[in-house]
Amino acid sequence: MTTGMATLAPDEKSSQTSASKRWLALGVIAMAQLMVVLDATIVTISLPFAQQDLGISDGNRQWILTAYTLIFGGLLLLGGRLADYLGRRRIFLIGLIGFAGASALAGLAQNTAELFAGRGLQGAFGALLAPAALSLVSITFTEAKERARAFGVFAGVSAGGAAIGLIVGGLLTEYASWRWCLLVNTPIALLAFAGAIAFVVKDTPAPRTGGYDLPGAVTATLGLISVVYGFSRAASDGWTATTTLGFLVAGVALLVAFVTIERRTANPLLPLRIPGEINRGGSFLVALITPIAMFAMFLNLSFYLQLTLGYSALKAGVSFLPFPIGIVISAGIASALLPRIGPRPVMLTGAVLGTGGLLYLAQLSFGDSYSTSVLPAILLIALGMGGLFVAMQTTALHQVDEKDSGVASALLNAAQQVGGSIGTALLMTLSVQAADRYAKNHPTIDNVVARASIHSYDVAFYAGAGFFLLTIPIIAFMIRDKPENLLEGSEHVHVGV
Repeated sequence: MTTGMATLAPDEKSSQTSASKRWLALGVIAMAQLMVVLDATIVTISLPFAQQDLGISDGNRQWILTAYTLIFGGLLLLGGRLADYLGRRRIFLIGLIGFAGASALAGLAQNTAELFAGRGLQGAFGALLAPAALSLVSITFTEAKERARAFGVFAGVSAGGAAIGLIVGGLLTEYASWRWCLLVNTPIALLAFAGAIAFVVKDTPAPRTGGYDLPGAVTATLGLISVVYGFSRAASDGWTATTTLGFLVAGVALLVAFVTIERRTANPLLPLRIPGEINRGGSFLVALITPIAMFAMFLNLSFYLQLTLGYSALKAGVSFLPFPIGIVISAGIASALLPRIGPRPVMLTGAVLGTGGLLYLAQLSFGDSYSTSVLPAILLIALGMGGLFVAMQTTALHQVDEKDSGVASALLNAAQQVGGSIGTALLMTLSVQAADRYAKNHPTIDNVVARASIHSYDVAFYAGAGFFLLTIPIIAFMIRDKPENLLEGSEHVHVGV
């Protein structure tokens, strides 16, 4: 007697099991990526409490943030190449265990040195995790529609992680302790480790015909660290300070030396063919510029909510909640459209929405409310960012062979990290200068301090909108991929079980 239910053949059952395992693996990878991304901002709201508990001076408190971003940005390329040569899953697992231990060290720190050391180690293991995670997505999902959906999830996490960090940081600071902004990573990393063992497939490391490119690794790492540190010094010392200029010049010189080495070595850390392909090159430029605009929103809006509107740490964090919600919605829409219309229209739409959102935000004036002047702008920017990140991450790995997927992923992360550092330094400097000018030009106006602060935020928002605008011609002229070409090169991907 038949029941009307179809009986699956063994190969169909195997295919469904394999698909289910891939999506579970994506959940694990996304969890790890979220942990790495939000860790750059989760301590922002709790920073004053950590400073008070451990007696950290005003001059040194920036290292709570900089120790993480500096090491993370500097080691990304090396971490990506290690993933290629030693296996993405293996490096992913090492990164998770190391991140768990580093988070525990930072969260339990009893003095300044222990906290800074823990944050630096978090950055080092994050530099292993981030490129391994993105390259694992790339080699796990090879079918067009599945890959677009997978990148949609990953891009949503990457784009919304900074806002989620502010929300979680506010919650933990309000109801637990600043220490839990760091300690929370330990159980999450251990849970992700167990999930990775169960669901993330073993990949085959790229065959290596020569030795490691040690000169390239040294110049790239020191160059990126010097550039990131130089921009961090600009925020506190100014753009013309000897320390700022010295580190920036040294960093650029080291990166020029790195490119020269990569052109001549037989086994380069970063094969120049990766950024040299026009679609990938355009994506890396967009990845560099977009975080500058994003930091215009996160940093200055955080100050506006807490200092001008008087929001508590928790309320300020929750006020960012519409951003990750908008990211999820737009990333889902973009992942469905990408295989049909290609990346260029999706990225252009995202850049236009982001520009419009920041221009709307730049109209803030004294006495405005969150619901009318902030919320619509956050939603516009979020709806733009989801699509932009999905398409950007897809084209950044355009036709990349499996043997280069780790370093290509690392280059994308490095571009975003350097962009974020530039944004922090540049927009903070612009804001401070704008506030000083406003106060001097309007000495008798009522509520001059609050008005000067709002004016400074508007200047930063306008600057951010300008950077978003800059991405539009880059996307229009450099992103040429067609929908049918998105997976060219995926036949080179080999994943073992």
